[in-house]
This record gives sequence, structure tokens and C-alpha cells, in this order.
Amino acid sequence: MSAASLRRAARESVSGLPRAFWWLWTSTLVNRLGAFVATFMTLYLTLDRGYSASFAGLVVALHGLGGVISSLVAGVMTDRLGRRPTLLAAQASTAVSVALLGFMEHPAAIAAVALLVGMTSNASRPAVAAMMADIVRPEDRVRAFALNYWAINLGFAISATAAGLIAEYSYLAGFLGEAALTLACAVLVYVKLPESRPERGGSGAAGTAGGPGGGSSDASGAEPEIGLKAVLRDGRFMGVVGLSFLISLIFTQGSVGLPVAMGSAGFSPGDYGLVIAVNGFLIVALQIPVTHFIEHRDPQKLLVVSALLAGYGFALTAFAGPVWAYALTVCVWTLAEIVNSPTQMGLVVRLSPVHGRGRYQGVYTMSWAVAALVAPLMAGFMIDRWGADLLWATTGVLGTVAAVGYWLLMRGLSEGDGAPAPATAGNTPAAPPKPPLPAEPTPPAPLPTPDPARTN
Repeated sequence: MSAASLRRAARESVSGLPRAFWWLWTSTLVNRLGAFVATFMTLYLTLDRGYSASFAGLVVALHGLGGVISSLVAGVMTDRLGRRPTLLAAQASTAVSVALLGFMEHPAAIAAVALLVGMTSNASRPAVAAMMADIVRPEDRVRAFALNYWAINLGFAISATAAGLIAEYSYLAGFLGEAALTLACAVLVYVKLPESRPERGGSGAAGTAGGPGGGSSDASGAEPEIGLKAVLRDGRFMGVVGLSFLISLIFTQGSVGLPVAMGSAGFSPGDYGLVIAVNGFLIVALQIPVTHFIEHRDPQKLLVVSALLAGYGFALTAFAGPVWAYALTVCVWTLAEIVNSPTQMGLVVRLSPVHGRGRYQGVYTMSWAVAALVAPLMAGFMIDRWGADLLWATTGVLGTVAAVGYWLLMRGLSEGDGAPAPATAGNTPAAPPKPPLPAEPTPPAPLPTPDPARTN
């Protein structure tokens, strides 16, 4: 792609989005600049505090368990109380709990506060995704999710490098720095972001956040209440959630399995910080041009290829020796992340009813939270018992299984088995309503976190 094409793609990516989106984007960036706990928890516990990989895995798993609990609760809060109050509560409580974690000494206290941090830090995700769907037009959602993901990783790339150096001198400074930046996000949300939740009983127009309501113009005020049971009975959506769990189980190893393996191999926190920063820097450099390339491509192929790249990218870690070799493996699975995350996020929004976006996003977020619970236990147990090579082989198997799952699920959707259903139930898809989930290229909106995730 030429320099002129890159400039044109960049201009097209940032034009036409509402002001509220950019404030939400800014809060995401600031929040990720302080990402320390999730990235360096295992190194903090194993290298600084001298605990085993199994105990570190247990603590990080409790952090993930907190995310599982808060995903569902925050999803309900997002629909009932609103996006803005949920964001404020989540970010303010995260700032307090992260600062508290830095002062914990007893193992039980560390584990308990890690659970609390997992609950509070994960609670903002359903609200952010739902607000973004509210304020951005359906045809703009691919690039909106991509830009938000770009902000996540711009902040992550900067923070991973800086935090790796900070960790060599003071882990407490890292905890307090994350707390301060998270509190700054809460202030930004309070000052700049109005509520965007579509009103019931009205015309179903956009949220009040100063932008067009993404697809809510045809939402009916008579739309019935969407409960969690209805979400869990949505077979197509839960299939996406299950595949998301497998993919997130792989990607989470970048923050749990990889640091433990590198630490066991004699590398320092600074070495790991530089290696994992490659992930963020590549996403910053490639997210916009890659999104411009994939937005008209067959989503079935995109999801299958991204699953294979994720699984085998991590599997290649078994053959890494020097730091540069670890960095090369990160390049492989980062490309998978760039493709998978916005594509899958757009699919989730498309399948979500307007007045159930919070709950649907909460259940989707739960797939990442459950992975954050399982992945550390899996990594710690495998590395302690059999070494890291078995862990990396397992990621290859998981990537293959996920690829087959995406192929089967998207084949069914391409045949029209599921795509029209959300509209007939009274909800508004996150994409233009006419095309089924496609064997032919779709417009940008149908299929674009974090999350992010990471998110994160």
C-alpha cells in the first residue's frame, strides 16, 4: 500500500464520527496508558514476591473470576442504569482497588484484592461497547471498533515499555500509576460523556450522546425486556461466545503464559516488556490499513485465518530462543488479533437487540473473563508440571478447533440460518439489515473491543 493510500485510509477512518465517540476513544487511550496489573501480575508474584507459577496462576485466575462475575452484573447495569453511571462506578472503584493491591503483603490478601480488581476493571467493558454501538452509525462501526482497538493498543504499547522499566525498580509505582490514570478516566467520563442509552417508549432514536444512534432509528419503544435467560437461549450468539472463549484463551497467554515462560528462561521484566510491546506497536501501525483491507472481505475466511494464526503463532513460541525470536512469534499472533477482534466485535453488535446491548455485551465479555480465569490456571499447571512447550502445543490445537468452529458457524449464517433472526425479534442489527451474514462482500458495518478486549 502506497503512502498516498495510507493517508487516504487514515482520513477515511477518522472522518464522520460523532464527538462523543472521540471522548470515549480518549478515555480508552488514557485508561490503557495505565495498564500494569494485568500485564505484570505474574512477574510481580513470581520474581518480586517469590511465589510459584501455580500461585501466580491462581491469583490471576481469581482476577479473571472477578471479571466473570462483573461481566453479567455490569451488563445488566448498563441496560438498566445507563452506560455513563456504569462507567463511572467501574472506573472509580478500579482506581481504588488497584492502589490497594500494591500495598497487600499476605498471600490471602493479595488473592482477595486481585479478585476485587478483576471485578471492577472488567465492569466497564459492556458499557463502553454498548455506548459505542449507541452513538456510531451502523455503517461506521467497523472503523469505530478498529479505532477504539487502536487506542487500546497505542496505550498498551507505551505502557508495556514504560511499565517494564518501572517494574525493575518499583512495582508499587506501577500500581499507583494505573490507579491515577484510571481515576483520570472516571473524571473524563463524568465531564465529557452524556448518557447514550436509547430510551424506551420513544421513537427509538439515537442516544443522547451527540451522535446518530447506531441502528436504533428503527427500534420500537414496545420492545420487550431482554433478560439474561433470553441471551443464553440465543444459540447463534452463544456459538460466537464459545468461539470467543477459545480465541481469548489463546490470546491471554500473552500476559500469563509468556511472562512466566520468559521468566523461567532467565529473561528480565524489561525483556518481557519489550517483547510484548511489539504487540501494541504492530497494532498501532497496522490496525488502520489492515481494517481498510478486510472490511469488504468474507468474514468467514477472516475469522478462520485469524484463529489459525493465533494458535500457531503462540505455538511457535516453543522454538523461540533469544529475545528477537520471541518478538517474531508475537508478530504472527498480533496479525491474528488485528483481524479477529474488530470482526468478532461487529458480529456481536449485529446479533444484539438495541435494548439488550448491555446484557449481550456482558455475556460476550464474560467469554474473555472466563478465559482470564482458566488461562492462568492452565499455564501455571502446565509449566510447573511439564514445561512451557506443552502449553504452546495446546494453543496450536485450540486455534485449529476455533478455526473449524468459525467455519461451521459462519457457513450456517451465510446460508441464512441466523442472520435475519435478530431483526424479526424486534432488535436492530449492528449492520445494515439487508445482507445475510455473507458469502459475498459486505459493507463496512456488518462485521468489525477494547477488547480490547484486552481491554481489555
